[in-house]
Amino acid sequence: MKMNAIIWPATFEPGFSDNFVSNEVIVAGLSAAEIWSLLSHPERWPTYYANSANVRFYDGSGPELKQGDRFYFETFGFPVEARCNESISPVPGAPGRLAWHGWAGTEGASDRLDVHHAWLIEDLDGGRVRILTQETQNGQPAIGLRNSKPNPMLNGHQDWLDGLISAAFRNRG
Repeated sequence: MKMNAIIWPATFEPGFSDNFVSNEVIVAGLSAAEIWSLLSHPERWPTYYANSANVRFYDGSGPELKQGDRFYFETFGFPVEARCNESISPVPGAPGRLAWHGWAGTEGASDRLDVHHAWLIEDLDGGRVRILTQETQNGQPAIGLRNSKPNPMLNGHQDWLDGLISAAFRNRG
């Protein structure tokens, strides 16, 4: 079975950005639909990912992220303004895709951080689900994060994946 890949906007393509992280898990006993219901509703993030807080939507959108939705959340000490630019629910034979452009700071300022955070959730044979999350970042803060050891983005996103999986199993009762 061929696995799918993230779709990147040109200005955020890995290798041409200031920072890139990739985390992936494949786990048996869960479905893409079970993961999607937790991931596509940002107000649920703080219930299983401690590095997420104060989620809110703008313009009456939500609670499920849809393409074009503007929202806000806090993570890694950054207040993040964001716009969802991809939201496709998983269906049999096709992966779920969720992505947003997030930013912190004033455009053009030295402390500006721009990110593209993308998720791909797909059912695999044998009752397994694959969850891939990747993020590219541009700006001076991204360079600082890239040079930090251990990498806080890599470790933080792994915590997000682990929490997401645990929450999905808990939701089963």
